[in-house]
Amino acid sequence: MISKNIIKQIRSLERKKGRTEQGLFVAEGWKTVDELLVKGFPARYIIATDEYWHHHHQDVESRKDGALATTECHHVSDDELKRISFLQHPQQVMAVFKIPQTRHSSLPELASLAEKQLCMALDGVQDPGNLGTIIRIADWFGIDTIVCSPTTADAYNPKVVQATMGSIARVHIVYSDLQEYLRALNKDVPIYGTVLDGESIYGAELQQRGVIVMGNEGNGISEHIRNMLTHRLLIPSYRPDTAESLNVAIATAITCAEFRRPR
Repeated sequence: MISKNIIKQIRSLERKKGRTEQGLFVAEGWKTVDELLVKGFPARYIIATDEYWHHHHQDVESRKDGALATTECHHVSDDELKRISFLQHPQQVMAVFKIPQTRHSSLPELASLAEKQLCMALDGVQDPGNLGTIIRIADWFGIDTIVCSPTTADAYNPKVVQATMGSIARVHIVYSDLQEYLRALNKDVPIYGTVLDGESIYGAELQQRGVIVMGNEGNGISEHIRNMLTHRLLIPSYRPDTAESLNVAIATAITCAEFRRPR
């Protein structure tokens, strides 16, 4: 039986205030929890049904001297997990992890990364599902760092974590003023962004370094960030009467795929 105090603590992590005050976040489901454990994320609690423990007991025990040294493990029934879980259909396990401190990297360090690899910047992406999917897309295409504006959704929101399907364990997420970040880049580092008056991405010259900026769901990239772009890209529509715009996560997938396509 899990205590009421622990349940209250977990429920408080659904809100950003609770996550910020405690420095903790919730992950649910076999895949997401296992990815975080494999990457060495320190877990405060692991709460799971007998089915999960049957398959993962040895894995957890083998890490008791490392990141899981102070982890509390709780066995619960399916009904108990359903009462605690943020999901409509819980997936046998939920865990509470420490938010990594690396999300507060210095601007010079972040800027230097873009000199030799592709990074991503998110300007006001507010939907948790979109943010989680974008993190998953970045992971798929080998983009290790995402710099988020303060107006972007919290990456450790349970809905975001769930949508990443474990990719949050591999992608470095930093919150920073995007104008300051982009100003810190060397002048020869390309800054790409998708805009309506851009060059077709299918014919553009794309480098394997720099920053890809993706904007807000309704307004796109904000004007002050748009003015800092060095390469303005367009994902062209092939119908005159088509939808007004693409979902930002879908646009991110198309953009990343073009950057990684051999030329």
